[in-house]
Amino acid sequence: MAKVIQIGDTFYAEKGAYFDGNVKINGNFMVPAHTHFWGRLDVSGRLELGPRSSVALGITCGSAIIGSNVRVKGPIVSNGDITILDNAIVHSVQADGKVILRQGIRVGDVTAKDALIIHGKIKSGKLIGKNVKVLGD
Repeated sequence: MAKVIQIGDTFYAEKGAYFDGNVKINGNFMVPAHTHFWGRLDVSGRLELGPRSSVALGITCGSAIIGSNVRVKGPIVSNGDITILDNAIVHSVQADGKVILRQGIRVGDVTAKDALIIHGKIKSGKLIGKNVKVLGD
């Protein structure tokens, strides 16, 4: 089990930590690379999930940046915007804001109430957005 450090309304996970079970954070959560969650992750504010991290179940959050090469085996549900960086593998995405998908990701269905922007080639299920833009190859 790892500990979480709080500074103001932002919480920080220790580098290389793992969390056995569900984690609930009331505020923003900054997660360094190689951090692993073996349950659900519930963040009321902004989530920044570092590269090569993993979440065994789903994520609920206010907004999120999902780092490169991250694996999320459950759905990501956000009240705001979501950005998913290169080569991440995500079960599915549902956002009340806009969704940005970077190249090389694999994702199931994606629903964005605002814009859905895709940079480069991805593998996905259904893509639903207010307007959908594909940039690059």
